[in-house]
Amino acid sequence: MSLTARLGRIARSAVSDISPLRESPAYRRLFGGQAVSSIGTQVTQVAVPLQVYAITHSSLDVGLASLTALIPLVFFGLYGGAIADAVDRRKLLLITSIGTMAVSLVLFAQAAAGLRNVPLLLVCVATQAGFAAVDGPARRSLTPVLVRAEKLSAANTLSYGSMTFSVIVGPLLAGVAVGVGGFQWAYGLDVLTFFAALYAVLRLPALPAGEDAPRAGLASVLEGLRFIRGERIITASFLADINAMIFGMPKALYPALAYGQYHGGATTASLMYAAPAAGALLVTGLGGLLTRVNRQGLGVVLAIVVWGASIAAFGAASVLWIGLAMLAVAGGADQVSAVYRSTMMQVATPPGMQGRLQGVYMVVVAGGPRLGDLESGAAATAFTPRVSVVSGGLACLAGIGLLAATVPALLRYDAREAVARGGERLEAAAGASAS
Repeated sequence: MSLTARLGRIARSAVSDISPLRESPAYRRLFGGQAVSSIGTQVTQVAVPLQVYAITHSSLDVGLASLTALIPLVFFGLYGGAIADAVDRRKLLLITSIGTMAVSLVLFAQAAAGLRNVPLLLVCVATQAGFAAVDGPARRSLTPVLVRAEKLSAANTLSYGSMTFSVIVGPLLAGVAVGVGGFQWAYGLDVLTFFAALYAVLRLPALPAGEDAPRAGLASVLEGLRFIRGERIITASFLADINAMIFGMPKALYPALAYGQYHGGATTASLMYAAPAAGALLVTGLGGLLTRVNRQGLGVVLAIVVWGASIAAFGAASVLWIGLAMLAVAGGADQVSAVYRSTMMQVATPPGMQGRLQGVYMVVVAGGPRLGDLESGAAATAFTPRVSVVSGGLACLAGIGLLAATVPALLRYDAREAVARGGERLEAAAGASAS
């Protein structure tokens, strides 16, 4: 084989596998609608902290605004996962999509009216978080049903890639919209993108719960938590992400760093919000390499080591482009961790419990960064934003080292053995959905 042919073969094997989109029309529709609506969601997630900072000029208030979403995320994330296992998920997604769009309309109205009411913003943040906490588990629990077991890693790479693209485009659009037309332009963009999500959900087939599905309630939630307690690898993967997000997530400091350290404004802050996603998108483009890794637990640990080191380097950087580069490296590492953690959990979880496990996953993934916002905002208030970021990155490194030493089974995890144990039941669920 010639050198050119070999290089071409390597390049093709590195590119992300898009076969889940070809094989499953239902997954393709869900993917497309979410890809568009996620851009609007990211616009709002950047516009709200910028608006809070514009009103209060306090990083602690920005962190508290993010923390406001934590209680709805925890409660509705856990209960929402139980609901997703017990009802028609298509109808559930319609309800959550319409509810979230209604909150975005309120945000648009308050900005257009020129209100400077932080409590109203906090109520909107909490309400949207509640809808998102029910919506997220329902959407993610569909992937193992709509996609074959051996294609889960590829599907997760595509889904996270779409989300990553929105995290790049959304913050940039938010910076432009706020700079040109004010906060009402940003919230208006979010409202418009919801129509894509609604169309995609309407085109999905009916997705009723199984005949033996448990009734949504406390007993159902506790059953899911007991399952997690018995799965040490899943528990360790959750703890790994919590460690990374609480200590190594400096997002609440972006406005202060943009205006203070880099003497910029909303555009500079939007570059910080987008930089991690740029690195993650690069990893998505090379998603074929991710699917070839079987030691996924070791991959999670190494990815979080890179994340923590990159965040510490970002905090120490004084030049904007260097800081953005470190955030991009961190985002790429986080993407690797997210793909492997999702795949490990989906393979290990029975079909009838996917919603509840995705609910817990939602609490971890969305709740951890909000605790991180509070931690980084409080540390920045007590010391400086730079000290907060550097110390958080170093604490993340210490935490993942301790976890790896405590749970060595995480380092030994092999995807081939896990798929062999759980693949048959996931394929049976996918076949039942297709029929």
